[in-house]
Amino acid sequence: MKLALHWKILIGMLFGLAFGYVMKNLEMKGIVVDWIKPFGTIFINLLKMIAVPLIIVSLIVGLSDLKDIAKLSKLGGRTVVLYLVTTVTAVCIGLVLANLIKPGNYINDESRKSLLENFAGDAAKKIELAASAKNQGPLQPLVDVVPENFFLAMTDNASMLKVILFVILIGIGLILIDENKAKPVVDFFKGLNEVILKIIDIIMLFSPIGVFALMAALMVEIPDFSTLNALGIYALTVVLGLIVMTFVIYPTMLIFLAKYSPVKFFKAIAPAQLLAFSTSSSAATLPVTMERVIENVGVDEEVASFVLPLGATVNMDGTSLYQAVAAVFIAQAMGIPLDLQTQLMIIVTATLASIGSAAVPSAGMVMLVIVLGQAGIPEAGLALIFAIDRPLDMCRTVVNVTSDAVVSTVVAKSVGKLNPINTEV
Repeated sequence: MKLALHWKILIGMLFGLAFGYVMKNLEMKGIVVDWIKPFGTIFINLLKMIAVPLIIVSLIVGLSDLKDIAKLSKLGGRTVVLYLVTTVTAVCIGLVLANLIKPGNYINDESRKSLLENFAGDAAKKIELAASAKNQGPLQPLVDVVPENFFLAMTDNASMLKVILFVILIGIGLILIDENKAKPVVDFFKGLNEVILKIIDIIMLFSPIGVFALMAALMVEIPDFSTLNALGIYALTVVLGLIVMTFVIYPTMLIFLAKYSPVKFFKAIAPAQLLAFSTSSSAATLPVTMERVIENVGVDEEVASFVLPLGATVNMDGTSLYQAVAAVFIAQAMGIPLDLQTQLMIIVTATLASIGSAAVPSAGMVMLVIVLGQAGIPEAGLALIFAIDRPLDMCRTVVNVTSDAVVSTVVAKSVGKLNPINTEV
């Protein structure tokens, strides 16, 4: 029997964790880092390599099929509103759980001192990166969306918003010019789109090996387990919030707004979720997310090609939930009380920070520095959560990707672009 892709990825993941665990205990970390990890890096690079071409081609094809600027504005408006709603919901869930569980009260003085000392250097680097972002003017994010050189923007996966803006302008241009003149351009991009989708299929043949390498490397590089024990309650609080988003909020949206079966939905996007967990990158997972949402969920390509690339850049539900929990945890661990007004500001700041957060591993940590500064919490407290950031980054990336897929399904339903064959509840 031929195994489905998500089972192959899951098997690769489990074997990688087991292999890494054995090599760690045999004190053979060097073999994994030197000879196994590079295959994981190659796999992520392959996915990132195809991400920008996929966005450009699929977005142009999708927008040209709209044939009406009014449809584009309707699509854009609904997408942005839904992304904002899910992000604010995620931040609120994070704050509620952090206030109820109070994870910061479980960390003792010895653990706090050890974590602050051991990870002070890592925290300082993130604080420095955040300081440069914070020193910019209030409209700098708006300036950053407009590329001065489109080809330069294409070379940086963190500049996806710049790429999306330019491609939207090309799409609008194709809608506005005579259809006969637009046809050769559209036909070219439709052909190129098929080629890129086939390249993604080829890359995915390598996915079990890539995931195996990534998991093995994670296991040997993770800090000492005794260090992680002190952060157990904090980690559980974050994971509980992510579970609420994934298995309560998103299924509710699917059932009531998209009339779509959550079971069918999760089965359809499982490979994308597993890849998000392995790579910790929404951008690297984007090619697979798009393929699964279009071919397995039933979202029309013109909707998915607009909603998903935008989501990979501005919609970070998992990241914003983590930022809310982390901010309260650090404040509790350092004995700093947070009043209602400060926590309301955390909602605003975390929402805005998630929009500016790049779709790459640990970018949320840099944005967290800004959230901490806004709430009056010492940024040095970042060192408290560094030890466990990588596993939590993997978990929150799954939620980021799931949210993008859910919103694309809801938007597709609202504009009549969801395949009715796949929409039985």
